[in-house]
Amino acid sequence: MAAVPQPKVAFFCMEFGLDETFPIYSGGLGILAGDILKTARDLDLPMVGVGILWSEGYSDQFLDQHGFPQHCRQTYDRSHLEDTGVTVSLWIQGEEVTCKVWKTEAFGNVPLYLLDADFAGSPHGWITRQLYASAPQERVAAEMVLGIGGVRALNQLGFNPDIYHLNEGHAVFAGLELIREKMSRGLGFDHAWEETRQQIVFTTHTPVMAGNEEHDHGLLKHMGAWAGLEYDQVARIGGDPFNMTVAGLRLSYISNGVSQLHGATARAMWRGNPGTAPIISITNGVHVPTWQHKLIHQTYNMQGNLWKAHLQVKKKLLEEVENRTGVALDLDALTIGFARRAAAYKRSGLIFHRPHIIEPLLKDRTIQLVFSGKAHPADDWGKQIVANIAEMAYRFPDSVVFLENYNMGLARLLTAGCDVWLNTPQRPLEASGTSGMKAALNGVLNLSVLDGWWPEGCLHGVTGWQFGGGYEGPEQTMVDALSLYEVLLEEVIPTFYEDRARWQEMMRASISMAMHRFSTKHMLTLYYNLMYQPSTSLRKIKHDVLTALAIQ
Repeated sequence: MAAVPQPKVAFFCMEFGLDETFPIYSGGLGILAGDILKTARDLDLPMVGVGILWSEGYSDQFLDQHGFPQHCRQTYDRSHLEDTGVTVSLWIQGEEVTCKVWKTEAFGNVPLYLLDADFAGSPHGWITRQLYASAPQERVAAEMVLGIGGVRALNQLGFNPDIYHLNEGHAVFAGLELIREKMSRGLGFDHAWEETRQQIVFTTHTPVMAGNEEHDHGLLKHMGAWAGLEYDQVARIGGDPFNMTVAGLRLSYISNGVSQLHGATARAMWRGNPGTAPIISITNGVHVPTWQHKLIHQTYNMQGNLWKAHLQVKKKLLEEVENRTGVALDLDALTIGFARRAAAYKRSGLIFHRPHIIEPLLKDRTIQLVFSGKAHPADDWGKQIVANIAEMAYRFPDSVVFLENYNMGLARLLTAGCDVWLNTPQRPLEASGTSGMKAALNGVLNLSVLDGWWPEGCLHGVTGWQFGGGYEGPEQTMVDALSLYEVLLEEVIPTFYEDRARWQEMMRASISMAMHRFSTKHMLTLYYNLMYQPSTSLRKIKHDVLTALAIQ
């Protein structure tokens, strides 16, 4: 049998974070997707991305005079987008919706194809206007454009994937469209479903049950999301109500969680749903050239003085802090960073849990805290989380700052310029947490709960520190907070101020760990070897056997 070539992959995602100048992403999911497309280009892999051109981006977010986040639409340069000349049509709410297909390769990425319904003269621009619109009809319409429209766009472009990789549940209508195509050629539903499963892999990212979308079948029928199938067929795939994650698991032949711990969590979450694909664990990674500061990269490779290089990078961060806030932080003080999407389970306020412990450290500037993050425009609870951090910055103006309008550019500064990267999720609700990998790449030492990727990367006191001991149970927040203070006071602070040689050794160990184990190069290699190649090889073997039998 001839060698099997690298499978051609179409990577579907609702958001892609390629650069801060192209804000069609909200957070970690999109930035991971962008890192994957860049790595595929680096490795010369036959992959394309499929997404949506969000005309208003996600949201710019600034604090008002009361310290509460306010939102405004994002505008951005589109000059790097190439009009492919391709359009696709699909029926949504009984109307024919036409989408233009744009392409970009401007950020060192393989081709990314973006569907757009918000062009001049289109009455359906609302569908692709804002990422993660909160109204159910808007959400389903966008997911139809991504899934159904995305499959049709690839057909029109002449890209015939061996594998459709559905990154999160938003894209699962692609599976329904692939089944519809096969049934239109004469296959029965069960046969079409089974053949489609051999083409799809699925990644689940969300261990928070509420984050796994469900839709009422009445809404899906009204929107046209059944893609020509019948209720009983669609319900067999996604249940009733239609669960997008369950559908992804039943439409794929293999799926993955995004860390070892998350894979175990996901298997426990979904084991009561028969007919789902096996869930393996492939831990996320980050694109090293994007996220590792050039000076740190050079110094590490040349066995140079990492602390000296770090101070230069830290100085740049503190200059940016002063430019944005007017606060002059101390270059010599222990600077702890925390920057994430504003979600309750991430517990951004955990370090303030015991004021009598933390406040003296802030008042005498033993530590400095730099926060950033965004809330979803419709998430009032998330906005209050941001406002609470802003209040702490108001109370401790010399040692706590909040940087507004978090984006990829600010993330690069923070994950390279802080001394310590704090991560405080409620275990096991953090699926991966790639910001900690970016920090580790730069020798910024992680101080984290044993959740997401960190149980795989943490050698306590060597590559960083853990706190909480992996505890899950009653009074978890109190247990984690007290453990955080213990590690901070007894290990982190003394090492920073009294043992610079050990600190620099830990920086080097952190960088080595992240570069070799938590890069998208490593992750994408596993995707190809464990998820893409096996199905492609099996289908080729079946084809070769059937061809040989036909000749005989």
